[in-house]
Formats: sequence, C-alpha cells, structure tokens
Amino acid sequence: MREALAAAELLAQDFNISADVWSVTSFNELKRDAEKIARQHYLNLDQTQDKSYLAQCLEKMIGPIIAATDYIRAYPEQVRAYVTSDYYVLGTDGFGRSDTREALREFFEVSRHYIAYMAIVALVQRGDLPPIAAKEAKEKYKINSAKPHPVSM
Repeated sequence: MREALAAAELLAQDFNISADVWSVTSFNELKRDAEKIARQHYLNLDQTQDKSYLAQCLEKMIGPIIAATDYIRAYPEQVRAYVTSDYYVLGTDGFGRSDTREALREFFEVSRHYIAYMAIVALVQRGDLPPIAAKEAKEKYKINSAKPHPVSM
C-alpha cells in the first residue's frame, strides 16, 4: 500500500497525474461475489440485474487500473474477467531472492517507480499521454529495459 501511495505521489509531482489508490483486502472475495452475480445473470435473464461489489466500485472510474501486490500476480489476476477497464498487474512471482521487502519489490518490479511507470505506459497505450511521457518516466525512474524478466532469473 505504501508503495502504491508513493507511486501516486510520484505521478502527481512528476507528471501532474492524479491517481486513486485503493486497498483490496481480498481478491478472493471480490471474485466469489462477481461469480455469484454472473451466475444470477445467466440464470435469470428476465430479471433486473444486480452488480457485483467490484463493478459498483469501478463503474465511475476512468483510466487504467494497476493492481500491485507483494503476493504472486495470480492473486489480483483472478478478477481480470470482471474488470471492464484496462487492467495491469504487478506482483512478486517467487521468493527467496531478496533480503528486504525493498529489494524484493525492486527485483520483481513492483516498487513505487515500477507502479508509476506502468501507469504512465498504460496511459500512453490508451492514447491519453504522448509516447514521450513513457520515455521520460523510464529515464526518471531508472527503469532498466535490458534487465532480464524476474521470473526467468
């Protein structure tokens, strides 16, 4: 959470981009609820349809969604089917590679700099920012594109 909040601060101060930061206490429960509502929809097409809690939370959101976690990426990935906006996931797909949380986040590319950079890239891909913004963010946050993918190391 602290890294996400710090990433939001970086986006605001460096690129004048505001970001909402949300804490998800259980992607498992969000998925269960969304699946329950999806089942109700297909079993009761003739009735007024409810919205899942996730859909209610995200229905007024604009812009891409970046899910960042110190857990494996599969954890936030489980709600992908129920997110209607651009959805990007950063996570730590392994353990034992780092002696501190900070080193772990840097190794698996889920630090504040990678979160902010992913947000910039997502906005560039949507056409909301010019491509030069991603280049500027990459340099500013020292993102090393030649670094091997963490999962392959």
